[in-house]
Amino acid sequence: MTRYVAIGDSTVEGLEDPGPDGVYVGWADRLARLLRTVHPDLTYANLAVRGMTAAEVRATQLDRALALRPDVAVVVAGVNDVLRPRFDRAALRADLLGMHEALHGTGATVASFTMPDMAKVAPLAVVLRGRLEALNKIVREAGARYGTAVADLAVEPMASDPALWHDDRLHANSEGHRRVALALAESLGVDAGDWRAPLPEAPRTLTAAVVAREIGWVAGHLVPWLWGRIRGCEPEMERVCKRPELLPLDGPTDHR
Repeated sequence: MTRYVAIGDSTVEGLEDPGPDGVYVGWADRLARLLRTVHPDLTYANLAVRGMTAAEVRATQLDRALALRPDVAVVVAGVNDVLRPRFDRAALRADLLGMHEALHGTGATVASFTMPDMAKVAPLAVVLRGRLEALNKIVREAGARYGTAVADLAVEPMASDPALWHDDRLHANSEGHRRVALALAESLGVDAGDWRAPLPEAPRTLTAAVVAREIGWVAGHLVPWLWGRIRGCEPEMERVCKRPELLPLDGPTDHR
């Protein structure tokens, strides 16, 4: 039996990739289906919880993941650290490398990915470029130190195409999740398809429409997020993972 466990934050949970049953799908679920093509006996657990920092993932998910004795483990965290007013690079490095080391020490094959340049998705995100580069450096270090299979999205310009991202500019849309799953599968040696395939050419957008879109994003997403943090209020969320136990996949193998 091949055991696959994913830990992390909202992107691992699958936010903004809705399924027909009202539960988010996401790249971690999609990767499970791709892995099942070469491991028919695959079982899969997803311990991710939205909103968590790397320290919170390490404190609340790592021990459970280790107890499940995974053969394949995916770790993606750190973006919530990047988005906080205070960014502690040393603490983030310690938490991420600690998770990679612990999972690698069990004999699991560990995988992760780097973040693309989000300034191409949301121009105001240019102020976070240095932090994202620091996060990516840690992920690559995990690859060098512990053999983590890294899908290096940051070096692929296509990964920053707005067509792969939800309107909130923080999460991938369904096509983005599909391509992340393909990229991770490739990093794990599973030939499931070309995640770098060109996207359809987007129609040219008038400057006025671009400005209106940016204003809408600032008003609808950025300002509420900033105001909540200025007031010291984190969004209320249910801190429960969607798939706490190793279970076989239901339904036919598909790539959705």
